[in-house]
Amino acid sequence: MLTSGIVGLPMVGKTTIFNLLTQSHTELSNFYTGKVASNVGMAKVPDRRLEKLREMYKPNKYTPAVIKVTDVPGLVSGSSEGKGTGNKFLADVRQVDALIQVIRAFNSSVPHVEGSVDPVRDYNILTTELILADLQVMESRKERLTTGKKKKVENYEAELELTEKCIAVLEEAKPISSLSLTDEERLLIRDFGLLTQKPMLLVVNVDEEQYKSGSYPGKEELEALAEEYNYPLLVVCGQIEMEINDLDGEERALFIEDLGIKEPGINLIARAAYELLGLISFFTVGEDEVRAWTIKKGVNAKEAAGAIHSDISRGFIRAEVVSYEDFIRAGSEAKAKELGVFRLEGKDYIVSDGDIISFRFNV
Repeated sequence: MLTSGIVGLPMVGKTTIFNLLTQSHTELSNFYTGKVASNVGMAKVPDRRLEKLREMYKPNKYTPAVIKVTDVPGLVSGSSEGKGTGNKFLADVRQVDALIQVIRAFNSSVPHVEGSVDPVRDYNILTTELILADLQVMESRKERLTTGKKKKVENYEAELELTEKCIAVLEEAKPISSLSLTDEERLLIRDFGLLTQKPMLLVVNVDEEQYKSGSYPGKEELEALAEEYNYPLLVVCGQIEMEINDLDGEERALFIEDLGIKEPGINLIARAAYELLGLISFFTVGEDEVRAWTIKKGVNAKEAAGAIHSDISRGFIRAEVVSYEDFIRAGSEAKAKELGVFRLEGKDYIVSDGDIISFRFNV
């Protein structure tokens, strides 16, 4: 299963975000006191479409999509050289598929590891450590390429050229993700575990006053960096999110309305992480269960069937498909079939996000 890693400096609210996403109760001060074990949990991905289908079918069972989330030990300046929890941090970050960088903007009595609140500086500290770690990897690779026997390296010339290209962009303090790489080049460096090649979501953790004013230190500069490197950026207030999480039903709705919040920020983070991983959902519906199934974007119907069970994929005959939008416009399954918006698709059909599918198969 693909994993999102929550990263950042110590005491910026990473574990708060992790607890809210996974409904865990991990001690918030763990990484500040020197413990270095990563926390791992599963986060539900809220989906209004699935909620609507639940209302329509009133099923016995309701199963939303989930993602795996890792709360990585806090990073400090010098982590790329093994300082602090550096070695553990880098090892754990190499294992995840996407990064959620939590950046502190909130003011509180909680001390900041750098002595002051400065979101742009903190972003640069983490980015610099990731870049330096990648630079070490690529320089080591270049040394092996240029001092070893060329004949033993497949695609020697292409790999050397790509390695030099990566080193050049890293030396400019830019991430590998800012390079325009061909599919062949991505394949060449796929197994290098480059940290700055991973997709990243920026989450700015603000206090209640900053949240209400819509302003925090370094906002414009941070937004410009996010735009330059195509990083999605979300602003949340961890304290407010915890208060929302502690309320039930009507109280929660009233609290959210009073604050003028359309939706809890933690829901936005879960969905953004899902998209960052390149994942989409298709749905199966019925009185027994309404369920979201997770697949990679670009998967065909036969592969999607395998998400449910390998037997369905092996015995695949046809997929009966209707888009969520067409289904809702019709108002019911019977009406949708009457309108002819259901269609039969073969194994090579590329599944779209929100498709409602019933598979025909022969075991």
